Amino acid sequence: MTALIIDDEIEICFLLSSILRQKKLNTNFANSIKEGMDMIVSENPQWVFLDNNLPDGKGTQFISLIKTFNPGIMVVMVTAYDTLEDKEAAFRNGANYYLSKPFNRESIFAIIEESI
Repeated sequence: MTALIIDDEIEICFLLSSILRQKKLNTNFANSIKEGMDMIVSENPQWVFLDNNLPDGKGTQFISLIKTFNPGIMVVMVTAYDTLEDKEAAFRNGANYYLSKPFNRESIFAIIEESI
């Protein structure tokens, strides 16, 4: 299985990638919505870990586009700006999970294990 991490903070990409590899997921990352969508089209990952505040837009507004391309893809919104409005928008647009930063390994493992 593969996971795409879309986050503009490279440290978060490396940390999340390291955690996901412990669950035997192959990982790749993008730093913008455009770059992420290009990778979703070319690589068709099973998972997307999506930041909400990206240089070219809000992740919550990108979820429905991801789901249009692949309705079965698992989308995990990962954000440091945990507001009720953003959480509701994420789920309304098709997010499967919503995770606040800072996250820990156990919370990521729980999401993966629940979905497998």
